[in-house]
Amino acid sequence: MNIRLNRSHRKFLFILLIAAFYTVLLVNFEFLQEAKVKDEPRYWETILIFSDSLVPSIADLRSYQELNTPLPFIMFGVVEYLFNLDIFGARLFNLILSLIIIFVIGWPSRHKRESSILCAIGLLLCPYFAICGGRLYTDIIACFWVLLGFMAYIRDRHWWSSLAFILAIASRQYMLAFPVAIATYELIIVFARFRKNRQISLSVHRRWLAPTLAASTIIGWVLFFDGLAPSSAIDSLAPEVQKSTWLLQPNRIVYFLSFISIYMVIPEFLLFQPVAKIKSLKGYLQQEWRKVAIIAGGLLLFCLIFPPILDSGGMFAGVVKLLHYEILQSALFYLLALLACLRFSQPNLMFLCVAFNCIILMKAHYWSKYLLPLSVVFWYLKSLGLEDHFNFGKVISIFTGANSRSSQVRRDLQ
Repeated sequence: MNIRLNRSHRKFLFILLIAAFYTVLLVNFEFLQEAKVKDEPRYWETILIFSDSLVPSIADLRSYQELNTPLPFIMFGVVEYLFNLDIFGARLFNLILSLIIIFVIGWPSRHKRESSILCAIGLLLCPYFAICGGRLYTDIIACFWVLLGFMAYIRDRHWWSSLAFILAIASRQYMLAFPVAIATYELIIVFARFRKNRQISLSVHRRWLAPTLAASTIIGWVLFFDGLAPSSAIDSLAPEVQKSTWLLQPNRIVYFLSFISIYMVIPEFLLFQPVAKIKSLKGYLQQEWRKVAIIAGGLLLFCLIFPPILDSGGMFAGVVKLLHYEILQSALFYLLALLACLRFSQPNLMFLCVAFNCIILMKAHYWSKYLLPLSVVFWYLKSLGLEDHFNFGKVISIFTGANSRSSQVRRDLQ
């Protein structure tokens, strides 16, 4: 039985859901007053370096001992400088940003899908959203800027989008994946359009120039630090893969794809008409069996060459250990990675976001938390019904209708 709620009822349901979730979160985190845990003591010491003034010194920027770019520490430092609330103020700032993110995704406005609340639930099912939102971590600030970047992008506000992505990269280096994905998508469209018409309006170029400008700021940070982060942090905190310029670890890709399935693909399946999807599975396999076989075979070959990491850590570690044998653990990671590959196999913007995140994270410590920004982007686009749009598989149809698409999206969002 389908129960359809009007928008007022959906808004009430959403507020009730968020109030319940954040009440539990605050109680669990002792109303943001709990003792510092894990990385928080070290982060707080770094924040105090930036809390002496509103504008940090060059010396502080070059010498702080953290691996990520400094904007979150500067912002937390400003909060401490203005309000002097100790770590409570920084945690509260994170909590407010997480509330903004969840409202942007889940609030049942008229340009959203009726199921936008389910998108908010999908994001809340990722445990790192709550953990990072209620404690002193830098991830929520990075997610906030990435979300603003995509909000501006789909409204054709490309230079504002660029600014948001610049701030995202200034918060965490691997946010680079998102403007690179957008720039790649827009360049594909531009090249296809040029091939057909042999001319391109100058105004079209801002669509790829803006995200390219944002992505290029990573070069500025590398030159500023003479590396990916301050040298003192690289020496003491960085994994081996980041200490070597050319070292890459491709087996991190399978690990990352596995957690995309756990925290994005499987929740999407369970929240959005699972019975209908199961019924359509037979027809999908009959029509797309060649594609499925190629992806499955290619991923299997990749796993044989680069065996996946089996030390998952976190809450999933218990599930992995239950299997006891490495071959079974490897099979589990393979199947989970395969689900992600099949879900994001369509040539569109989300595919590019996933692909560039995988590439960049070959230089990062393996940690499932790094999928949080990607999860925010996915659920935001899904709340608008755009998660499978921006397709470049049939570029001819896209660039001939690009203007109408942009205009329609812009009208819908006004």
